[in-house]
Amino acid sequence: MTQRIVVFDLETQRSFDEVGGREHIARLGVSLAVTYDYADRAFHVYHAHEVPQLVQALETADVVVGFNVLRFDYLVLAGVLGRPVRPRRTLDMLDDIHRRLGFRVKLDSLAYNTLGIRKSADGLQALQWWREGRIDLIRDYCMQDVDVTRRLYEFGRDNGYVLYWDRFTRSKKRVPVNWRLFGGRPSRQMGIIV
Repeated sequence: MTQRIVVFDLETQRSFDEVGGREHIARLGVSLAVTYDYADRAFHVYHAHEVPQLVQALETADVVVGFNVLRFDYLVLAGVLGRPVRPRRTLDMLDDIHRRLGFRVKLDSLAYNTLGIRKSADGLQALQWWREGRIDLIRDYCMQDVDVTRRLYEFGRDNGYVLYWDRFTRSKKRVPVNWRLFGGRPSRQMGIIV
């Protein structure tokens, strides 16, 4: 049985400094979000006023794949909606890798060491674009982030590992992952599909 998998990322309207710190994540707002849906093999762009449609796409997917979605993106969306986001299952790649390694690794580092590709910008740059009204640049950046996330997920799913740079040994190291979602079942631990 084929499952509908959606890869997801969003950008915010405000920084943590602007809302009084990380404890106020629900106040960040959404400037733009992008999904990649394996059902139609297409990217979908959602503007700030389309958050309900975005959440519907996430909650009707069989699996949502993302990077730091459990502790960031879903909380931002909950602040906009006024209720929690309830996807059926989530593979949060950062959460999985953090649990395996005991420390966090940036998406850019994993993508570069695993795939040889880099992110095109960062969230602070996207905030500046929001202030300037450059939604086109935010869209392009967020779409590229979703594509990097999708490609990293596919590599890990197909190969059973991803690579990161170990600053102590100054070498690439493997992180074993089990991201084969087809026919998988949710684990009791949040964010992991086994």
